[in-house]
Amino acid sequence: MHIPKKFFISGTDTDVGKTMVSAILALGLRATYWKPIQCGNEPSSDSQWLKSIGVDESNILPERYNLKNPLSPHRAAELEGVSISLDDFDLPKVDTEYLIVEGAGGLMVPLNSKDMVIDLAAKLQLPLLLVARSGLGTINHTVLSIMALHQKNIPLIGVVMNGEPNPANKAAIEHYGKTKVLAEIPPIADIRNESLLSTYESCFASKLKAASATT
Repeated sequence: MHIPKKFFISGTDTDVGKTMVSAILALGLRATYWKPIQCGNEPSSDSQWLKSIGVDESNILPERYNLKNPLSPHRAAELEGVSISLDDFDLPKVDTEYLIVEGAGGLMVPLNSKDMVIDLAAKLQLPLLLVARSGLGTINHTVLSIMALHQKNIPLIGVVMNGEPNPANKAAIEHYGKTKVLAEIPPIADIRNESLLSTYESCFASKLKAASATT
């Protein structure tokens, strides 16, 4: 497994666990975290949640847009009289070795009348880590997302699956998506700093060390 120094995290849908995966990797890699567009702040924004579970506040960058309604960015912005433009986003310079940029919702979520989250990833010129559910429906959503990335020539790092391990779905995603499932994140009952770091060690760190040992 290889994780680039800067990468974009998106999902196959909303609520698939992008922020959970972002938190696990931000803690394990001691990375800088940036969510350019936040829609909805109740009970907290994603950046605030990362801070609450122990990600260093100095490694959490402010959102470019922080919109109060938990809606698609184009609609949330419209309700506040705001227009989101890709020209408003530039990749920040950071002091940490790694930078994680988290998208809003899935790849085809609209930002305005013409651009979508996938266009933001392309604009920032970052490879992408795709987060998917482990259960029913994930094959369709994941393979369609991978096809969209290929059409935009966005490099795919691999897939992370969230939920109860499902070997059949994992095999199908790897076969039909022609990619690797880099990690399977099981349900985490007690979400806190220690449990997320433990998940990083078990799901990511060992594979990173093994890859490093073979190069």
